[in-house]
Amino acid sequence: MMNQGTNRRTFLQQTTETTALVGAATALGGVHVFAEEKPTKIRLGIIGCGGMMGAHVKGLVDRSEAVSIASFCDVDPAQIEKINEHMTREFQTAPPKRTSRFEEVIDDKDIDAVIIATPHHWHAPIALAAMRAGKDCYIEKPISHVYNEGPMIIAAAKKYGRVVQQGSQMRSSPVTAKAEKLLKEGIIGKVLVAKAWTAETRGVDKPLPDGMPPKGVDYDRWLGPAPKRPFNPHRFHVTWRMFEDYGNGEIGDDGIHDLDMAAWGLGVDTLPKQITARGSRMLLDGHASEYPDNMTVSYEYPDGRLLIYENYPFTAYGIHGFDNGNVFYGTNGYMVFSRRGAFSTFLGSKGIPGPTEGKEIRSQRGYPEHMTDFLNAVRNRTPTRASAETAHRSCALVHLGEIAYRVRGRLDFDPVNERFIGCDEANQLLSKKYREPYVLPNV
Repeated sequence: MMNQGTNRRTFLQQTTETTALVGAATALGGVHVFAEEKPTKIRLGIIGCGGMMGAHVKGLVDRSEAVSIASFCDVDPAQIEKINEHMTREFQTAPPKRTSRFEEVIDDKDIDAVIIATPHHWHAPIALAAMRAGKDCYIEKPISHVYNEGPMIIAAAKKYGRVVQQGSQMRSSPVTAKAEKLLKEGIIGKVLVAKAWTAETRGVDKPLPDGMPPKGVDYDRWLGPAPKRPFNPHRFHVTWRMFEDYGNGEIGDDGIHDLDMAAWGLGVDTLPKQITARGSRMLLDGHASEYPDNMTVSYEYPDGRLLIYENYPFTAYGIHGFDNGNVFYGTNGYMVFSRRGAFSTFLGSKGIPGPTEGKEIRSQRGYPEHMTDFLNAVRNRTPTRASAETAHRSCALVHLGEIAYRVRGRLDFDPVNERFIGCDEANQLLSKKYREPYVLPNV
């Protein structure tokens, strides 16, 4: 992918970056850092072709991003066939390779970066192996299935000089940028409490009998590091989120988006010191999910600030008019913020309406901007808006809240050493067992 007449040695001699940045840039492989009129084309590997990945690929093609898609990888060939419908000859003439083995993607030395949109239990094993192979990673949320995978992803990104972006798209929305400017200017004073919620009606998925996987599906590889189980339709596409083996329940599906924005609005750069959680089967009797249908979790930070998460399965009306959102409570007012692309401020003791997002950027949710942020970081070796460190602080809220709910309801946590205080049972849940041969790679 290097321009004619330019080789690696010439590039290294001409660059004026620091030695550290040069090292990171040359580790990229085929993509190099130098000024040119057109952005360097990045070769991508697509791993996990269902769900959100369809929107990613369609967006890349529709926007004519300066990328080429080298491979589609999925254990279900039907998913590859479906996502391939977004490809056009105008975007690229050569069709992507097809494989069920992610190893073939990350072993391809011509691929610069991968987008990972598998079920949660595969995120860390694939990302760690990809970074070790020299690939940058866009990882759908959450980057970790269990807590201890987060620090491992951070360490691997540092060791191999890799770019990591979590799919927290609202981090890149113009709505977020405008709200951030107002918060930094102190429009609502010092933010002391942030609340996040998921408030949507949910239906009951009744248990289904086990059966046979669809034709062509490599089901053992779909299970991967998860325990061996017979195929069940609920433990497969879409509804795998209901089970601990593969997902993180509502708090780790929709909830992670709103927890991430709550941490952003609160401005925290550490982990909480105390977690209190409750949950129950409030409404969805007979639901096949292993998770409660509602949760309320409070996180207290070392400086006393609070973050609160609420999840309800019955609120078609939402909260403050939004099914997913946040409120940031400051000393001089509050801001209602939603990842649906809107915010409003209410100022002073009388809650006088203040600035909003404005109709010119209303409903912008940051999807194209977030992917562009990742691609530019790959080209320029710059930080992303949802780096491994940022992502871990938000994903940690998912894992810590779930552990507190399952163990005691209230737990103390050491945010420096990243261990629960005086609770071995909780500390054991920070990690999990990985089924052979799908164990975590040594990095």
